[in-house]
Amino acid sequence: MGQYAFLDAIAVADCALEIEGRSLDDLFETAARALAEVMVDPATMTATVARNLSLTAPSIDLLFYDWLSELIFLKDREELVFTDAVVQVREAGDYQLTARVTGGPIDRERTGLRADVKAVTFHQFAIEPTTRGWRARVVLDI
Repeated sequence: MGQYAFLDAIAVADCALEIEGRSLDDLFETAARALAEVMVDPATMTATVARNLSLTAPSIDLLFYDWLSELIFLKDREELVFTDAVVQVREAGDYQLTARVTGGPIDRERTGLRADVKAVTFHQFAIEPTTRGWRARVVLDI
């Protein structure tokens, strides 16, 4: 399982994350968990909703950006936060992602709300292979 760390010194009004995964799949899965933790206390969510998602992008960095943006969009449009994801990323000309995400609706009575993430930014945005897998840096507009 990958890991992530909040980078408080990077952005004052935003939330910066550094995310690591053993593979691209693990990186994308870990990023989904990290994003959910920025928005809510996962322990207060009940996993009652599952969705299949598919995305395509011309590069891995744009696919990663679109992945996080799609999860934010679902939070805004349907008030759903997905705290877990099983992701498969493959390259076939373009980069393609298929994912099964699970989570639940934001319940104002039970859900421990945190930051209202508005968007992924390109400020210091990076995704790169490492000797142990993959690493990404993301700044979220909150």
